[in-house]
Amino acid sequence: MAAPGAAPGTPLRLVFMGSPDFSVPALSALLDAGHDVVCVYAQPPRPAGRGQRERPCPVHAFAQARGLAVRTPRSLKDADAQADFTALEADVAVVAAYGLILPPAVLAAPRLGCVNIHASLLPRWRGAAPIQRALLAGDSETGITIMQMDAGLDTGPMLARRAVPITPTTTAEDLHDALAALGAAMIVPALADMAAGTAVAAPQPEAGVTYAAKLARDEGRLDFARPAAELERMVRALNPWPGVWFEHGGERIKVLAARVEDLSGAPGTVLDGALAIACATGALRPTRVQRPGKTAVDAAAFLRGYPLPAGSRIG
Repeated sequence: MAAPGAAPGTPLRLVFMGSPDFSVPALSALLDAGHDVVCVYAQPPRPAGRGQRERPCPVHAFAQARGLAVRTPRSLKDADAQADFTALEADVAVVAAYGLILPPAVLAAPRLGCVNIHASLLPRWRGAAPIQRALLAGDSETGITIMQMDAGLDTGPMLARRAVPITPTTTAEDLHDALAALGAAMIVPALADMAAGTAVAAPQPEAGVTYAAKLARDEGRLDFARPAAELERMVRALNPWPGVWFEHGGERIKVLAARVEDLSGAPGTVLDGALAIACATGALRPTRVQRPGKTAVDAAAFLRGYPLPAGSRIG
């Protein structure tokens, strides 16, 4: 596997394929290392904001600002798209949260193949939402794997792998930023080893495979019949999207921060005057909440405008 401190090495002719904020640090690092990024592939612009005007994704916007050629195909399955990719004659393609499946013809086109910056310690959390799934599961660590891509779902051999801890207060935003920076730091030495012919690709272990299913829009609903520790992990894992909430009085009230309390009662019952809500085991105390159409506030300010005294039932 690539050594963390390896030098940038020989500049490569490469294609970068990524879309969200997570991918931008890696593209920036590759440019800073002197690689020739001949083309950037990103998801097509989508409607956003109140006016629903089409906006480019973060990688697209960054690439344009750096004067790079950008392509935004909706699919890579047709022959023309594959021929256009092959014609770039890239040494390697670097993929980071791109959002499209790469067909075999695309995987085989670059001289050194395609490498992926994946936000987990493979083979754990293959798939679409590894950051959130690691938090939801209560994992004590996760990390970045630089992987040589094959036709499977995150099944290729590993070129580099480094861990970061998950603490009891780590949020999805914390982990996103830490892993984006780590991926950017790891991809440059990994490519240096590939260019030098010294990279060692280690097969993924057969044991320990898990899959990080794509997040669903309704996944953030708090069910107080579950343990408080699980719900607190949801709050840290699922903000800002899809968000975490409970319903009361016809309103969907978002929970942006919370902690677990050693209290007990019938699940869904408010236990005190500071919004401790009984769960299957323990209690969840939301500390920052948001009502529909209003700004986020701490629990005390929320309760002044929306009283939920002890004994109130939620859900």
